Amino acid sequence: MFEAETLTLAQSVLDACRARGWHIATAESCTGGLVAAALTAIAGSSDVVERGFVTYSNEAKSELLGITAETLAKHGAVSAETAAAMAQGAVARAPVDLAVSVAGIAGPGGATPTKPIGLVLFGLARRDGTCRTERHVFPGDRSEVRQAALERALQLLDAEARG
Repeated sequence: MFEAETLTLAQSVLDACRARGWHIATAESCTGGLVAAALTAIAGSSDVVERGFVTYSNEAKSELLGITAETLAKHGAVSAETAAAMAQGAVARAPVDLAVSVAGIAGPGGATPTKPIGLVLFGLARRDGTCRTERHVFPGDRSEVRQAALERALQLLDAEARG
């Protein structure tokens, strides 16, 4: 189901989190649960992965992660502000130490002049309150954008757990 390098990276995330005694959650929109699926494709991942939120609609982002209507109206679902709020919402709603969020425009539609196809925003939040975001514009079609977003989300989790 997943490429070998994706599974190797997922295993690295799990190993790093285990070493720190951390539990993680994902909050995903454009990846539709791919990050959680890659992590849970590894046997024994249940001691690290607590839960995944697939919040594709704005309503789901509000109901499950507590994203305010004001944030969504002012910045949009694909924004650094929403990505940060998604990751922080996952940490607030799950007994985890670390959460990653993914929000983007995988295409082929949905782009605007300021938000092109391939735009993906990531949030990374920790239980201690720290949160940061990253913005990337990945090339390719829908599948390629989603794959690139999956890989970057795993890289972010891995770097944070090893940091």
